[in-house]
Parts: sequence; C-alpha cells; structure tokens
Amino acid sequence: MTDFAAIILAAGKGTRMKSDLHKVLHPIAGKPMLLHLLDSFDQLECQRTVVVVGDRREQVDAAIAGRSVETVMQEPQHGTAHAALQAKEALAGFDGHILVTFGDVPMVRAETVRRLDEALSEGARVAVLGFRPADPLAYGRILADDDGTVRKMVEYKDASEEERACNLCNSGVLIAHSRDIWPLLEGVQNDNAQGEYYLPDVATGAIARGDTVKVVETDPGEVAGVNSRAELAAAEAQWQAFKREEAMAGGATLKAPETVFFSWDTQLGQDVTVDPNVVFGPGVTVADGVHIKAFSHLEGATIASGAEVGPYARLRPGAVMEEDSFIGNFVEMKKATLGKGAKASHLSYIGDATVGAGANIGAGTITCNYDGYFKYQTVIGERAFIGSNSALVAPVTIGADAIVAAGSTVSRNVADGELRMVRAEQLVKPGWADRFHDTMKKKKAASNKDE
Repeated sequence: MTDFAAIILAAGKGTRMKSDLHKVLHPIAGKPMLLHLLDSFDQLECQRTVVVVGDRREQVDAAIAGRSVETVMQEPQHGTAHAALQAKEALAGFDGHILVTFGDVPMVRAETVRRLDEALSEGARVAVLGFRPADPLAYGRILADDDGTVRKMVEYKDASEEERACNLCNSGVLIAHSRDIWPLLEGVQNDNAQGEYYLPDVATGAIARGDTVKVVETDPGEVAGVNSRAELAAAEAQWQAFKREEAMAGGATLKAPETVFFSWDTQLGQDVTVDPNVVFGPGVTVADGVHIKAFSHLEGATIASGAEVGPYARLRPGAVMEEDSFIGNFVEMKKATLGKGAKASHLSYIGDATVGAGANIGAGTITCNYDGYFKYQTVIGERAFIGSNSALVAPVTIGADAIVAAGSTVSRNVADGELRMVRAEQLVKPGWADRFHDTMKKKKAASNKDE
C-alpha cells in the first residue's frame, strides 16, 4: 500500500448507549470497538492515526495509551466533515492516502481498506465504501455505473423515488490522498436542514469539480454501526459467527457452534473438539487434539496437546495444563500447572500450585492457598496420590510417589514415597444409635400427645 494514515471519528456523545463508558470503548469479544479498528490498521502498517473525540476524551486516551495514536478534540461539534477536519494539524506534513472512518463501525477489515486504496491507485480521486443491505431504509444512496464510477451521492431525504429505488448505500467511510482531502473537506458547505458539515459531501464536491469517485462494495455486516446496546449485541453475534467459522475452517470441531463463545484472542489448534456451551475468556491458547467438554469456562489458560477439560470445569488466569492432563467436572484451576498426564477428575480447587506429571488429585481436594493476606504455593510431586476430601494447607510440598490419605488436612511437607494420614481416631460405641433412636421416638410421641 501507499503510505497510509487514518482518521477515526469518535466525537459522538453515544446517548443511546445510556452508559458512562465512551461508546467506542464498549467491548466486542472482550476488546473495545476502537481497538478492533486499530488492530486492523496495524495490519496495514498505518503510519499515523488520529482519533477525533469530544466528550470523555480521558477514557479514550487511557484506552490507547502506549499506542502511536493521537487524539484531537472536536468542540463544538458541527458534523462529520467538520470532525475530520480537526485532524488536519495532527496530520500536517503527511503525504499519502488518508482513510476516514468511524469508531463505532468496528468491523472494517484491513483487506477492505486495501481495496479502497487500490481504487485511488487506479485513478480515483476519492473512493467510498458502499454496501447493499437487505432493507436500505433511510441510508444515503450511491448512484454508480457498472465500473464503480460514482455519478451521484444523495441523502435519503433528498433523493427522488427513482434514486431511493437504488439499493447501493453509503457507509460514510472514504479515502483520498492528503493533497486532495483537506481542500475537499474545507469546501464542504452546511446548507442543509441540520446546518452541519457532512462527510459524504467530500465525494459530492469531488464529482462537482470533475474528479473521478469510485465505490468499493463490501458486506453490510462489515459497516454496521453500533449506537445502542441492541446494536452492540448484534455486532457481538456477528463477530462470534465469523470466529466460529474461522475456528472450524482451521480444523476445530464445534459440536454446537452457536453455543460456543470466543474471545478476540482465542487460539485453537487442529483437531480440537469443543462441546456445547463453552465460553472462552481472554488469553486462552489450546493446542492440537484437545477436548473441551460442555459448560466449561476458560480464561487466561494454556492447554497442551491431548488434554481434556470438563465438563463443567473452570480454568482461570494462569492455569496451565500439560500434555494429556485431565481436568474433570466442577474442578477449578487458578495460577496452577497440571503436569503431563496428571488428573483432577472432579470437585477440586487447585490454586497457586504445581502438580507433577502423573499425579492424581482426588475428589474434594483443595489447595488452601490464602490466609486472608497472602497467597502461598503448593507443590505436588510426580505420581503423587492425593486422596479424596484432602486439604493441602500452603505453603506445603508433597513429594514424588507420596500418598495423602483421604480426609487428611496436610500442613507440613510430605517426603517422597511417604504416606501421610491426618485423621482423628475413630470412636466406636456399639448400640448407641439404637438407644438414641428409641429415646427420641418416645419423646416425639409424648410431645404429640400433649398437643
């Protein structure tokens, strides 16, 4: 691509979201909409990016901290062309193509921007992004020839019935060379009902002066705006559908795709099987041949090849499952490593722990890792066997091949190959229960007579 810069318009108040959070920072798949766009532009090696903001600028600044992105204010707000013009000083000296898009249109892909850029390289002075929705509603229309040359762009309210019959609509996204875009923006007039300066008039102005304007078409979903919670939910559904298709195309089996939810950064290997109703939070990497069973929730976890998870398992940040390890139903892991071939089959909590290869964690086992102030480590050696309903009070080390008897509370280290049994001595009283039942039955009978 030619040297490329982007202007992202994000000065709207977002009142329909009814939120204290800036509209463009509402997340899709766990990542703010604005950052989805910035990541797409990173793929294009975007030289300069300017975000035009208004209200809650400090939130946007915090979200983009550490990125080579500048924010500028639009105050007062006089329309989208006026907003784009606020980036002129920030982009002073830039010589190349400038894309103008919207922070609440997060699905614009790098490949689509490349197609717009190619239209400029092929002779267009301005290239606009169009789409054909199932219902054109009140979108502005683009009247174009078969080769994509735009003859006219018109707002719905100003269009004739014949023009409204055209289903090619304007997304508002456009691109032009830096030497052209600033004069075109400055030439936009506000002689309309709202008294505002509208971005589509950049293309209208180019056509009026005899320049070639081209339209590049894309899927309606890519340019869907997010202005309300309902539209945010629709964008999330669209993103999830795309990610599911991508996962299956990459060699994963999703048994009920519509019930599986991914994060923006989920990585699945080949021959991974995901059962119904699985949720991936941020930071999950799954290697080849893993089986994730139904109703499991994973975030911040790394799972090696051949491992099994669930059903009803929860892997929290820092959970690492090595090759062929197994986490069963109602097991929770946090900041813990389960070694190769190790198992925790059911009803256990493994936190701040290292479990050696081949170890077995019995049902009801918990690592007692927190004293109310600090977290402590539990280390379980290779092939150790932890009996059911055991409490391992950290910091504690269980040696290799050691056995912890069921029902034990272990607060001191266990040596390699040692048996540790921590139980109270059993007290046996023959016939006591029979005598108790007889006494209580007589008392209850007497009580019923008194009533």
